Amino acid sequence: MATFANQQLVLTAIGEDRPGIVSELTKLVSDCHCNIIDSRIAILGNEFTFIMLLSGDMAALCRVEHLLPLKGMEMGLLTMMKRTSQHIPGEYSAGYTLEYHGVDTPGTLSKFTGFFAEQNISICSLKSDTYEENEQLMMRCEIEVNIPVEVDSDEFKMKFEDLSRKLNVDYIFRRIR
Repeated sequence: MATFANQQLVLTAIGEDRPGIVSELTKLVSDCHCNIIDSRIAILGNEFTFIMLLSGDMAALCRVEHLLPLKGMEMGLLTMMKRTSQHIPGEYSAGYTLEYHGVDTPGTLSKFTGFFAEQNISICSLKSDTYEENEQLMMRCEIEVNIPVEVDSDEFKMKFEDLSRKLNVDYIFRRIR
């Protein structure tokens, strides 16, 4: 008999932030005999967002898919789920973290992410926000990227430096792997 232990499910829950949400959702997952492989939490405005990658056999994932919508309604959460499979990473020459900050200007993040797409560079993680400094709205962003082996890292860095100068942002580029 074939085993389905490698089955995976991405679960997302969004709702008004309050204590206990994580506890209730992780209890449901545990009670269904699933394992949390990866997770992220963010508070955006007054909304709590929780994303989990679960693994388990077919029956365990089916239990989560069956029980989560009712639990979500009880808790006032919008929930979504999608079956997936284990991520198979490409061949990368290096991984970098990029942190940049500057005056909040519409379109900056879009220009950076578009630049990465044009260079065929994968974004693994992204966090951005705004803050006030000296009565001016500022932005900051942290992006983790993987550079494929076919991309010349030095050429990429020079192009990135040009873009940063044009967008008037300060940045730190750190190799992490």
